Amino acid sequence: MAQPAEERPPTERDWHSDELPATPQRDFLIPAERWIEAPATLHALGADLGIDLVAYKRRIERFLLWRAGPARGADARYMAVDAGDLSVQYVFRIFPDGTGAGTGPDGQQHTRFRTWKESLRDA
Repeated sequence: MAQPAEERPPTERDWHSDELPATPQRDFLIPAERWIEAPATLHALGADLGIDLVAYKRRIERFLLWRAGPARGADARYMAVDAGDLSVQYVFRIFPDGTGAGTGPDGQQHTRFRTWKESLRDA
């Protein structure tokens, strides 16, 4: 059985934006503290939810996707940061019942995580 992302050991090294991998890492996680260029808003992504760990997930085109909280069944928040302009950020909130809300780069309010990610891909 696959190990939940939050239980994987954190990486021991620091990462620059251009080094962050395109696909999810299965053996370790990359905490926001290990991303050298991380904006302050990313470090605080889960603070109001009582979540300290913000972990890197993957690239979606030019965006770097991060998550605070578990993938499902609880409060969580995703942030997509434009790797070319770190001030460009989009957030999607997941609620314990599986519903969600967030504005994508298309300017639309999304209630489904899939459509929010598609807006990142298509930007």
